[in-house]
Amino acid sequence: MRRVGVLLGLMLCMATAAGADWLEASSDHFVIYSDQNEKAISGFSERLELFHAAMAHVSRVPVSKPSPSNRVTIFVVSNPAKVQELVQADNRYLNGIYIPRAGASVALVPKRNGATGQFDMQPETVLYHEYAHHFMSGLTSRRFPRWFTEGFAEFFAGVRFRDESVGLGTPADYRMVELAYAKNVPIRSLLDYDGGASIKSNSFDSFYGQSWILFHYLQFDPARSGQLAKYQLLLGTGDTALEAAEGAFGDLDQLAKDVERYSNRRKLSYIAIGRKQLAIGPIVVRVLPPGEAEMMPTRIRSDVGVGEKEAVVVVADARRIAAKHPDDPAVLAALAEAEFDSHNNEAAIAAADRALALDPNQINAFIQKGYALSRKINDGTLPDTAWKDVRSHWVKANKIENDNPIPLVQYYLTYLEQGIEPTKNSIAGLEWAMTLAPFDASIRWQAAAQMIKDERLADAAETLAPLAYSPHPGDHTESARKLLQEVERRLTIGKDLQTDVAAAP
Repeated sequence: MRRVGVLLGLMLCMATAAGADWLEASSDHFVIYSDQNEKAISGFSERLELFHAAMAHVSRVPVSKPSPSNRVTIFVVSNPAKVQELVQADNRYLNGIYIPRAGASVALVPKRNGATGQFDMQPETVLYHEYAHHFMSGLTSRRFPRWFTEGFAEFFAGVRFRDESVGLGTPADYRMVELAYAKNVPIRSLLDYDGGASIKSNSFDSFYGQSWILFHYLQFDPARSGQLAKYQLLLGTGDTALEAAEGAFGDLDQLAKDVERYSNRRKLSYIAIGRKQLAIGPIVVRVLPPGEAEMMPTRIRSDVGVGEKEAVVVVADARRIAAKHPDDPAVLAALAEAEFDSHNNEAAIAAADRALALDPNQINAFIQKGYALSRKINDGTLPDTAWKDVRSHWVKANKIENDNPIPLVQYYLTYLEQGIEPTKNSIAGLEWAMTLAPFDASIRWQAAAQMIKDERLADAAETLAPLAYSPHPGDHTESARKLLQEVERRLTIGKDLQTDVAAAP
């Protein structure tokens, strides 16, 4: 499989009983795989869908459904040690993963199991936080300072489910300790684009807590009514982060004092939305057939992503299971993925063909076969003339699931890999894939590169902004920021030239 990136931090502790049935809960925005009972997995699915619906209600966005493959797939694993094993991480603090990826977003999460303290972050809360980022990426591509994106996610992650309502923005008790005892980020550093992350002596452990309480305060305090909207408007019209903050919030030192007083309140407000206002689609639960159930641990490892050494182990397991279930198309599709990960192109194609013979709509089999065919051309096993056939393959995959972003991206990439100019149609497909999966950094990079090449600099700047100001800074962030600065410089030069021409006698 092709990995994009990993965001770490989900806490999980779910037991997987030997021999237990695996269930799948399928809903509009999520697919959950678990060995829980039907009531538990249905309840989890309902909470997630209600969470999505509540955010959509508050954000006033129309109800929409992603294509089946572009939903978030949630797996349950046994404990944190299993998570570390799955991602091949030597990090005892790693308790889970969330991977935002076009056509293959994955999370590992726990069931509700055992009591935790009042000031401990609940496992589901972290998932809600990450999904809030996922949701926000679909609202706008505008750049926002890091405090805002994290404050947004923390605010919505505070969700409370009642019999008659869903509450958003409920107090984040788990942040109270850091607000009380951790070193604060100075207000101007907090409000800058990187939230103080670039300060070399950074030991500001209260960043998330401060971002949450500031966002919460601006949402609810009557004296600050309308300021958050004005702040967003100023950012959108070109103000820097601090200019927008001062223009919307006034004296920033006074803001810091007001927020501190607000954080000491005994009670905080939240938004309560009646469940009758939140329409969610059906939740369908099925028991996985024996082959799919046995393949599930192997599939999890493949979907999370494997290195070279682990791929050899995974493919051996996949072959063993597929030999026992040769007529299960889902099992054969998983085998095709494991074979591709092990660089066994012919075996991947053979497994995919067997899956498609049993189920012509098995989209993962189509995808794995397409990957393997492209690799065969790149390694010289197939001639360059075969690119035409590969493109036809991706067109067929697109017809099976029209809004799956993977065939759209891969169709575009065939032109680059062949060394010829992409067609307008393929570029349009790439950009539509970015619209379908705005959270996928690799598609943004590819689309921005094409826009720069086509001299669509304003579009490129808008596309790069979420990468340059990512809420989870990484190796890509600085590169994106430098590229964005260069694009904006070229845009400014162009405007200056136009002004000079217009002013010429």
